Amino acid sequence: MWFGKKETQLDRIKDKLNQAMRKDKDFSVFGASSHQYRVKEKLTAKELADWQAHNQVTLPEPYALFLTNIGNGGAGPYYGIYPIEKATSYTEHQALLAKSVLHPGMAKEEWNHLIEPLTKDEDIPDEEYDDARNKVLGGMLCIGTQGCEYDMYLVLEGKYRGRIVYTSDFHPDHPFFFVYEDSFLDWYERWLDEIILDYDIGWFGSRMPGDENALIQMYQSAPNEEIQAKALDGMFKFKEVAQPTLGFLKNIAEQSPKNRTTAVWLICKTSFDTGRKYLLELLQSDEHGDFLQALTILHASSKTANLTEFIPVILQSLDRIHDPETLRYAGYILEDYGEITLRNFAPFLCHADPKMQTTAIYAASSCENKQGSWQIIEQMLIGGDPQVLKNMILYWGIIPHEKLLPYYKAVWPEYKKNPNFKEKFIGCLRELHLPDDYFDKDES
Repeated sequence: MWFGKKETQLDRIKDKLNQAMRKDKDFSVFGASSHQYRVKEKLTAKELADWQAHNQVTLPEPYALFLTNIGNGGAGPYYGIYPIEKATSYTEHQALLAKSVLHPGMAKEEWNHLIEPLTKDEDIPDEEYDDARNKVLGGMLCIGTQGCEYDMYLVLEGKYRGRIVYTSDFHPDHPFFFVYEDSFLDWYERWLDEIILDYDIGWFGSRMPGDENALIQMYQSAPNEEIQAKALDGMFKFKEVAQPTLGFLKNIAEQSPKNRTTAVWLICKTSFDTGRKYLLELLQSDEHGDFLQALTILHASSKTANLTEFIPVILQSLDRIHDPETLRYAGYILEDYGEITLRNFAPFLCHADPKMQTTAIYAASSCENKQGSWQIIEQMLIGGDPQVLKNMILYWGIIPHEKLLPYYKAVWPEYKKNPNFKEKFIGCLRELHLPDDYFDKDES
């Protein structure tokens, strides 16, 4: 009975592979250009049995059926599914035979304790490191990569046998992520469905599955705020939403303070004009974090939306910025509209925190007539942090003004060794009608 059900699913997957290939003719989906929706030659039943006997492992049946009925690797999420031989070579044999210790919803404290040997500052013996790593990855097979440090594993034993796990490096407070589906085939078919439906699947599998109606129902029946948040997050995969869904999101934006910013972001992603009034409210809100969230949404929308009406509100709110991240996003938006001047950014350029200064320096890179604001620049440099001066030189070049020469002279020995910077320093001197060796002369 079970096999018959999966046999039908296998037929659907074969058909959907062809549909996905037709839908994504240009291979614009992340990773599609590497596999082009083609699968490798299927394993025979004997080849599968030989592999399992040799490795002393019995593969979860949905994955085994994929290998023998669809293909031995090839088309799949991200860069595709590894052939079984490659999957084996990318998995430590000790880990393959070990017990699985991971589970969904693992607490940060448990995770941190588990990876502690892998995150020690001091070097540990290779054998000890390998044992700790194999414990974390135990009972799992590496079936593919998402690129960089991110891989996809299949749990081979234990309570969560058959589940897919997304792994990364061993970062404290970031346990590995179990996808929502219970089996390989369900996860794989969802990937094809989302391509065919033209969803945004840049981080496929990391968000709650379901269409608009399913996610709305999940939100409304959620037993706690965590599930509500995940249901809303699942909507980020939609490029457009229907009017009833937009109405649902507007209702949350107006009545649910905890989920307001997420709802506003979703509204703006699918209908920026509808979201304008909510963004203005966030910008003017006294709630901690709302201002940054509004700036983040505006920046994400800046390539396709006209933000002119928001610029005066941001300029009037500069005194509310007290951290580099908020300043960075304000800088992105104001720079696009030519609204950054050294005068209105002076509080940040002369800030006591060098990180704020550096962020402000970068944001003000395109400001014109910096010579005319030399007093602000001098005030910025008075603190004496060498990195601030270096960042100013890096992002602004050498501002030719006699009052700034003492600061340049202090770092001249370091910069004159670099031909590109040496030329800029000398260019400054010539613009001020000073000799090329000015910085090499003694103060006397």
